[in-house]
Amino acid sequence: MISYFCFRFFILLSLTTTFVVQSRQLNAISYVDNNDSTTTPTQGKRWAILIAGSNYYANYRHQADVCHAYQILKNGGLEDENIVVFMYDDIAHSQFNPRPGIIINKPNGTDVYKGVPKDYTGENVNVDNFFAVILGNKTGITGGSGKVVDSGPNDRIFIYYTDHGGPGMLGMPSDSDYLSADDFINVLKKKHEAKSYKSMVIYVEACESGSIFEGILPRNLNIYAVTAANAEENSWATYCPGDYPSPPSEFDTCLGDLFSISWLEDSDIHDLRNETLERQYRVVRRRTGFDALGTSSHVMQYGSMQFEKDSVFSYLGTNPENEDFAAPNSALELDHPINSPITSNVVSQRDATLLHFWHKLRRAPGGSQKKAEAHKELVGELCYRKQIDEIIIKIIKALFGHRNESDRMLLLESVQSAGKPLVDDWNCFKMLVNSFKKYCGGRSVSRYEMKYGRGFANMCNAGVDVKQATATIIEACSNIHSPSS
Repeated sequence: MISYFCFRFFILLSLTTTFVVQSRQLNAISYVDNNDSTTTPTQGKRWAILIAGSNYYANYRHQADVCHAYQILKNGGLEDENIVVFMYDDIAHSQFNPRPGIIINKPNGTDVYKGVPKDYTGENVNVDNFFAVILGNKTGITGGSGKVVDSGPNDRIFIYYTDHGGPGMLGMPSDSDYLSADDFINVLKKKHEAKSYKSMVIYVEACESGSIFEGILPRNLNIYAVTAANAEENSWATYCPGDYPSPPSEFDTCLGDLFSISWLEDSDIHDLRNETLERQYRVVRRRTGFDALGTSSHVMQYGSMQFEKDSVFSYLGTNPENEDFAAPNSALELDHPINSPITSNVVSQRDATLLHFWHKLRRAPGGSQKKAEAHKELVGELCYRKQIDEIIIKIIKALFGHRNESDRMLLLESVQSAGKPLVDDWNCFKMLVNSFKKYCGGRSVSRYEMKYGRGFANMCNAGVDVKQATATIIEACSNIHSPSS
């Protein structure tokens, strides 16, 4: 009798354990919306798109951010079939990587590269593929895995984009490719019209990233967007050589971006079922150091603000190892150490490239070929920036006359009133930017030329003749030299 009782108890215990494990796995892959308007809970899938829009070892941090994000989603229970990864994939096995085949996102960090799917790499990291993936348009894909977000009306989508940016645009690895804000918003509108998602969260790490959404992201698309900076500011790299905490001594490049590591490291340790998007926003805004003069950015929110009350779990899942995690007085409180502002000497996204070249030069043996190459890279980048600055002034003088310096700066830096988009005529903006990028830009690892996007927007806002402006840009750029020349 005792043996029979023990046998039944063992079977019951096994079934219960199996049910708990399977339930946890199911809840990690999908979500249950208990706030649905119907009387029964509605279950949907989670989808994610992760994109690093840069290449070259000097931009190590962008691919490191994306790889880290993948590990969070994977630990949160999302399957690879629901995660689409865009990364050039030239960092892990770069000749400059001191740890071949490994990418880290923080000092003494673990390898975040292992297991990351290579859906779209190299030249397949481009705007057309990115938009096709969002829309679930398999026929619009060129190269890569062909994986798209084949979502339905009850599904939730998370998009994370990290790269260089400029007013009204985000970068891509190709010299001739970039994402414009209005094109992005139009794709999101199409996705909404197709009724192929329930809600969407977008995180963007880039300089002037607020300009991607300000004044042009409608509030009725069920999209909640968070950006590393407002429409006028730099975003910042961190874990850079010379910082504290500093990367391992063999690294001469920044390991992460400030906004990105703030939300990533917050997600690493918390039970995300107990953290709302709004709370993570406040944590990230504080850690990004919004009150640190000169070395900070204002983390911003846009779109459908009602979704800030959703749990982060609804989009990222959660690591079972963090179940019910809470430090004394709750680790989610803003005065917890993990939420403290970064106090190291962070570096602006655009200047992180200069820092890399400087440390590369400093570490190279005196009189060596490596020393000469590093010197050429640093001087070439500085000279290229000087050329771009001079060409912009030349264009303004040709189009608007010989204005004094204050008038020129006003044209370059003037900002539309709060809540208005960067530019009134996006077609004009894209034509000028495309011309400048084709004939002047795309030659710098740092995408330095993107900083002048506001200048081109203001030219359009001032009613410049597009044909005349395009011809002026082509003429002004005729003698430019690339940083490597």
